[in-house]
Amino acid sequence: MKILITGATGLIGRSLCRSLINEGHQVVILSRSPTAIDLAGGAAFRWEPVAEPPPAAGWEGVEAVIHLAGEPVAAARWTEEQKRRVRDSRVKGSRNLVAGMRATPRPPKVLVSASAVGFYGDRGDEILNERSAPGSDFLSEVCLEWETEAARARELGVRAAFVRTGVALSPEGGALEKMLLPFKLGMGGRLGGGRQWFPWIHIEDVVGIFLHALMSPAVDGPVNGTAPGIVTNEEFTRELAAALNRPALFSVPQFALRVLMGEMAEVVTASQRVVPQVALDTGYRFKYPNLKPALESLLKTRR
Repeated sequence: MKILITGATGLIGRSLCRSLINEGHQVVILSRSPTAIDLAGGAAFRWEPVAEPPPAAGWEGVEAVIHLAGEPVAAARWTEEQKRRVRDSRVKGSRNLVAGMRATPRPPKVLVSASAVGFYGDRGDEILNERSAPGSDFLSEVCLEWETEAARARELGVRAAFVRTGVALSPEGGALEKMLLPFKLGMGGRLGGGRQWFPWIHIEDVVGIFLHALMSPAVDGPVNGTAPGIVTNEEFTRELAAALNRPALFSVPQFALRVLMGEMAEVVTASQRVVPQVALDTGYRFKYPNLKPALESLLKTRR
């Protein structure tokens, strides 16, 4: 299958491209910096997501699209300008992507777009599945607009799925890398009260759910990209400290996080008890449903 991918240089995008190429698929990448990408035989085209639809040449023979492009949420403190970048990169980027599909003579058959569990907002102990209502904070609004724009692909007869990813744990960077140094120094600890639910997922299962959504006609609409064995922040802290054979004596109060991170502190202290109901109901089998073996796998890979 010939698959077009945006956001291929990110944590999830890199892993997805490797998996697709290893499985024999042909990958076409849209990127703001296409010359920086080594595709091992694939093709890359320059695209400015906020400014324009993708180039017509990139669509030739494309059967499916995986859309991951977006300004990293934690790239910088949330000024009004940074929030605009986060929103525009997703909302306008998705709008322009669908405009590109509309302009091509033969649109792809399926679009799998990234979204995030930020869709749900801070919901305490409420169990959240794909039918749960959105929250009302900044990220909830962004995710809702993001999915709404991507869903316009359905007007072209394209099946559209939205993977609401949790915190992807990878040996190659991302959240886990940021956590490891303080924990190795014995300075790791829970964030805020620690009772908030922490919707984690192993990178191999993130990739697996995207591929499942791509290949399975039963997946249409939102699918939660989180592990079934969800834990609280305090439980995650304890398991990571144990895996590293380090204590976890410290905690970062919520007011201190607010001082350090501003409004973005809401992301790390939000409680989202997310269940991957659609993935389970449509036959996806998790490689790492529980946290302890997931951390053992990830830390072993890093050594």
